[in-house]
Amino acid sequence: MTVTAGARVVEVSFAGDRAGTAPLTWGQRAIWNAIARTAPNDVYFNIGRILPLDERGRITDVPGLASGIAKLMERHESLRTRLGTGADGPYQSLADFGRLPLTVVDEPRPDRAAATARRLLDELRTTRFDYGEEWPLRAAAVCHRGRVTHAVLVLCHLATDGQGAEQVVRDLRLLVRRGSAGRRPRTAPLDLAAEQHGPAGVRRSERALARWETFYRAMPPTMFPRRTAEPRTPRFWSGRLVSEALDMAAGVLAAGHRVSGSTVLMTALAALVAAEGGHPVAAMMPIVGNRTSPDRRGLVAMLSQDAPFLLGLAGAGRFTDLLPRGWDAAMAGYRAASYDPVRWEELRERISGERGTPVHPYCCYNDQRFHERPPRPGPPPGPGELREAQERSAFSFPATEDRLGCRYCVHVTEEDGTLAVMLTADTAFLPPESIRAHLLALEELVVSSACGAAPPVGGLPALLERHRAGHR
Repeated sequence: MTVTAGARVVEVSFAGDRAGTAPLTWGQRAIWNAIARTAPNDVYFNIGRILPLDERGRITDVPGLASGIAKLMERHESLRTRLGTGADGPYQSLADFGRLPLTVVDEPRPDRAAATARRLLDELRTTRFDYGEEWPLRAAAVCHRGRVTHAVLVLCHLATDGQGAEQVVRDLRLLVRRGSAGRRPRTAPLDLAAEQHGPAGVRRSERALARWETFYRAMPPTMFPRRTAEPRTPRFWSGRLVSEALDMAAGVLAAGHRVSGSTVLMTALAALVAAEGGHPVAAMMPIVGNRTSPDRRGLVAMLSQDAPFLLGLAGAGRFTDLLPRGWDAAMAGYRAASYDPVRWEELRERISGERGTPVHPYCCYNDQRFHERPPRPGPPPGPGELREAQERSAFSFPATEDRLGCRYCVHVTEEDGTLAVMLTADTAFLPPESIRAHLLALEELVVSSACGAAPPVGGLPALLERHRAGHR
């Protein structure tokens, strides 16, 4: 792993209450399967965060940060858990002590500290984890005259998901500032594995898989069955749309139809995917955090799993007719988002055999916002305001990847407080001009609907073609 020239390394010793081994949790096994499909490009799954620490006159030095990291490692067992391999397959191995390297970079100019932290994050994030030997946390610090301005963290996805990563940042901030982050989580991955692989867990998984069986039998075999172009090199391109108008319009529709803004976006994307392939039904797999029960809140662990989302378009006149269906489909899918991935794969293979063709949507949706902002006070934005905001939208192709296990993968985030939607697609099935068309058509579909002119569902193929040709 390349480290910035001139950096020094401080060893952080830590200890925990217990050690042990257990089977992988369902979330761990699900991401491990995804990592195996994506390797050697599995750096795609590394989770990076930057924590500013030199704020409001508070001073943190390297020993203070090291002390906070040691307490963080003690607090969260997942950060002391590595992958083991045996005759029966992979398992989790928890250690009760160890040492974590903390990379320290001195930045003489305070105005460059944030940029140095971003560069350091890129270096740490773009190296594969050694899942069996390396701790699932990489840590670094940017210092100016002995003060830590930024902590840089990179987490292995086996240890946690995006929501857990936010908990890590929160806890480290409190541990550095106050020396305590409050009560420890009620459970840990070892306990979770025992529950999931016990009788109650097996019954819960079977109930979820019954929903998946219905999904696999009703969906088209895949949403993108035919190659439409020669793949580019690199093969997977990411298009990103940053759009205040899309955010506002989704909020208008969510309030008017009593659904969530995320459901508005997922329903619109699913409808466009169905239109792209000429399908009467859209199948997507949203990623669900699985943190509704009290013992999962505040837990740093890999809990997220795919859910089945099946949206029928038949009989719908205009796009807004699909929103109640989208809400019902999302709620049903979320209840089936916690299950044994081994049995899940067996189920899919069995149904693929029965249907005589591989069955997989290759189409996923990941809303990485951890809460939706409440509606702004006052009247909702009108058509003029929405169209004016749409003129400020920005589209780009910010990244490419060599290998991924999906053909159409959407991530919803915020960029400086503005909604950002990124679509990463296999260019053999969706070339760059089609990636751009899907994102611009998404914005037009939602904004027009919020303006009271919802496009007809039957007109979505034409909407995509118009944007593919470069016209709004």
